[in-house]
Amino acid sequence: MAQHFKNNPNYSDTNNVLNVQLFDDAYNSIKNWQEYTPTPLHQLPALAAELGLGEIYYKDEAHRFGLKSFKALGGAYAVVHVLKEHLSVLLSDNTITDQDILSGKYSEHLKDFTVATATDGNHGRSVAWGAKQCGINCMIYMHKGVSKSRAIAVELLGAKVEWVDGNYDDSLLKTKRDAIENEWHIISDTSYDGYTYVPKYVMAGYTVMTREMENQLPDSKIPSHIIIQGGVGGLAGAICAHASKIWGDKRPRFIVVEPETADCLLQSAIKGRPKMVHIDTETMMGGLSCGEVSTIGWDILKDNADDFTSISDENVATSMCLLALGMGDDPKIEAGESGVAGLALLLELKDNPALKADLGLDENSQVLLFGTEGATDQEIYNKIISGG
Repeated sequence: MAQHFKNNPNYSDTNNVLNVQLFDDAYNSIKNWQEYTPTPLHQLPALAAELGLGEIYYKDEAHRFGLKSFKALGGAYAVVHVLKEHLSVLLSDNTITDQDILSGKYSEHLKDFTVATATDGNHGRSVAWGAKQCGINCMIYMHKGVSKSRAIAVELLGAKVEWVDGNYDDSLLKTKRDAIENEWHIISDTSYDGYTYVPKYVMAGYTVMTREMENQLPDSKIPSHIIIQGGVGGLAGAICAHASKIWGDKRPRFIVVEPETADCLLQSAIKGRPKMVHIDTETMMGGLSCGEVSTIGWDILKDNADDFTSISDENVATSMCLLALGMGDDPKIEAGESGVAGLALLLELKDNPALKADLGLDENSQVLLFGTEGATDQEIYNKIISGG
C-alpha cells in the first residue's frame, strides 16, 4: 500500500543550487551533440480515462542517445564540463569548448585522465559513454544487486567494472576511497558533504527533458501534477527546480515517488532532515534503490516538493505491460522497471480513493510522468513482458 507524507513547502528560490544559467548552459551544450534529438512526449488518453484522470503525458526516455535512459543527459554532460575546466586550468585557456573536447582535439592531454562513479546501471552507462566520447579512462563501481547485463553494457563502452559487496551506498564508499588513492575524478549523481559541485552539472543536464517537454505540451498547457522518481533526489530536485523556473506560481503539484524498501526521501521528509535508510530487500526498480539522499537534491525538495510517496513493487510489471501493449489507441511504449514508478503509483491509487483525493487527483487532472528508462536490461524486460 502506498505511503504518503504531505509536505508544507515554502517554495523557496533554488538559485543557490540550480539557476537559469546552469539550465541554459546544459541545454545549449547538449542540443549540439551528435545524434541529439528531443525524446517524445506521449499523450495516453485511454490510460488516463481508465485511471479516472483528465490526461496523462509521458516523457519517453527509452531512446535517449541510444542509452535508453535519461541518465545520458547528466553523467556525460558532467564529464564534458569537468574536462573543459581541467583543460582550461592546465592550458591557461578559457576558450575551450565542449565541441573541442568531443572532437578529440585535446586527446593527447587527456590520455591519462580517469573518471569514476558508483551506479545501479544507468548513470554508470552515461558516464562510460561520455568518457568514450571524450577519449578518457573510466571506472564503474557496481554492487551485487546490479544485473550482469548492465555491467556488460558499460564494458562495451570501454569502461572497467569493479564489483562491490553490499548495496549502492557501499559501492559509492568504495568509489570515494579508490578515487582519492588514484587521483581519479568522481562523476557522481549523488552529492554529499564536501562534494556538491559536479552533481549540479549532472542535475543541470537532466533539465534538458523539461526544456523539451515545455515545448512539446499541446497548446502551452501546464500540467496540474508532476510525478517524479525519487532515488537519491538528483532527478527530482532538478526537475522540481526547473519546473518552478518555467511556471512560477502556476507550477504543478510536485509528487515524489520511490520504492517502499528504499524510501530515503520520504523518511527524510517525515524527519525534516536527511535520513539514511538501510536497504534490506532490493526493489524491482533497481535504479531507485538508494538509501541516502543527495544533499543538494534534498535542499531543493524539502522546500519545493508538495508530496512524498512510496510504493511496493506490486504494480511495476503491470505498468510495464500496460505501456508495452498500449491501451486503446495509446502508443505502445518500451518502459523499464524504474521508468514506470509514476504509473505504478497511479495504479495503486485506483484502489485507494482516499489517497488519490489527498493528492488532488481527479478526472480533471493533467498528469506528467517521466519514463526515465526503456529496456536497459533486455533480458529482464523480456521476462517481465512475456510474463504478462
